[in-house]
Amino acid sequence: MRGPFDIAIVGSGFAGSLMAMIARRLGCSVVMIERGRHPRFVIGESSTPLADLLWGELARRYDLPRLLPLNKWGSWQRAYPQIGCGLKRGFTFFHHTFGQPFLDDARRRHQLLVAASASDEFADTHWYRPEFDHFLVQEAQRMGVEYLDETRLDRAEVGPAVSRLSGVRGGGEMALEARLVIDASGPRGFLHRALGLPERRFDHLPPTQALYSHFTGVGRFADLACFPRSEAPPYPPDDAAVHHVFPGGWIWVLRFNNGITSAGVAATDTLAAELDLAEGAPAWRRLLERLPAVQEHFATAQSILPFVHAPRLPFRSGAIAGPGWVLLPYAAGFIDPLLSTGFPLTLLGIGRLAGTLEEGVPALRAPGRLEAYARHTESELLAAEQLVGALYNNMCDFPSFSVLALLYFAAASFAENARRLGRPELAGGFLLHDHPRFGPALKRCCALALEAAPGSGASPGQRDALRAAVLEAIEPVDVIGLSRADRRNWFPVDPQESAKAALKLGMAPAAEPARSWTQPDAPA
Repeated sequence: MRGPFDIAIVGSGFAGSLMAMIARRLGCSVVMIERGRHPRFVIGESSTPLADLLWGELARRYDLPRLLPLNKWGSWQRAYPQIGCGLKRGFTFFHHTFGQPFLDDARRRHQLLVAASASDEFADTHWYRPEFDHFLVQEAQRMGVEYLDETRLDRAEVGPAVSRLSGVRGGGEMALEARLVIDASGPRGFLHRALGLPERRFDHLPPTQALYSHFTGVGRFADLACFPRSEAPPYPPDDAAVHHVFPGGWIWVLRFNNGITSAGVAATDTLAAELDLAEGAPAWRRLLERLPAVQEHFATAQSILPFVHAPRLPFRSGAIAGPGWVLLPYAAGFIDPLLSTGFPLTLLGIGRLAGTLEEGVPALRAPGRLEAYARHTESELLAAEQLVGALYNNMCDFPSFSVLALLYFAAASFAENARRLGRPELAGGFLLHDHPRFGPALKRCCALALEAAPGSGASPGQRDALRAAVLEAIEPVDVIGLSRADRRNWFPVDPQESAKAALKLGMAPAAEPARSWTQPDAPA
């Protein structure tokens, strides 16, 4: 028997380690329990500007200076060049039709490029998780977190004052006690199983599956003959989170600076059954045969790990917190890799828990505190799920898909600029779901998008109505010029747009323009 610790954290991915370090800085005794052993393969790799800002805020607030360089490409490369990392200059989407070559026109109706930085220095990153997570675990240990790896927990007894976890480590039985248990073990994780928590369905997201691996030798899509070259794109399209979208699913491609590329497919159950995703590598080849341009994209690629099949992607726990225990957002629910929502959702949740933990562990056990955290977490998950569900419903209709995506980029860029200005209260919750104007408009737009029959796309009338509704919805929060039709689906970083949107960010017209994505974060 060990303990009692103030906090026991189950799972040692980036979220568990970050939470452990913050708790140590706040004076708590912490034990972190891991079923496996680092370094290990895991996906969930692509950061976003909002996630980077949140990471920086937490590192500054809780005196974690060694973590701060990890929130931008340039500072990461100077401080930790040995940790695998990918350059992410933006979000790239290409739309494909099965069995047909990738073709585009002057209006760029089959692509969407949204820049997140104007230079590599301040760009976002993809996290090569085997090395990134291992580094964070070592940092947590350096700060005094007790770390137990290769430990299989099989029982949790939660109580009003102390909880007891038990399992097996090193061939023998073990047990420990803690005043608060934080589950960072992911969807359908330890506490969900040990406490027999119910699982709830999402209302808008179709059942989906995934198949993924890591590769070497992946070419660059922009080098293919099918990619138009009449104009220079706002950033190198492959230095981004690349999304190849097609009816019923999409492929992600994330390049790291160590020669490895993360790639995989998320697909509805219907398409997954056609491809027989459970078969692994043969299913991947069958999918590429349907997508000539993507097949050429991967013509020289070799998988370096066995394919992983995830038969159920969406997950939503029926309970998120209780007396003496709490799930981090990633353990409370998972939606889809689309739009890279997992990192900011998790970091927002860590920030809320940490803010209460500043008052001490008893504050988190006080009536109403964890319940409030659970309500925040669920409302943000549901907002993201509704938008991702609407996007899935329109993957066969890229004009509708691309205009729907503007809802995400409008909300995210507004929140990012508000935080850079030191006014996070302007942004509220994730996707601005509680914004007085944008929140209700987001729901209306998603409802319109969900009216289209899956697989057949919107009618011309539905498409026009959706576009009008989206442009009206983003107007009060559009600080990067997303409503400009002359951009033709390419949206570069444009500081002048932020300057013109000063009033939307609560600034006087003559005030200094909002920071753009080309500038470093403002000091905390």
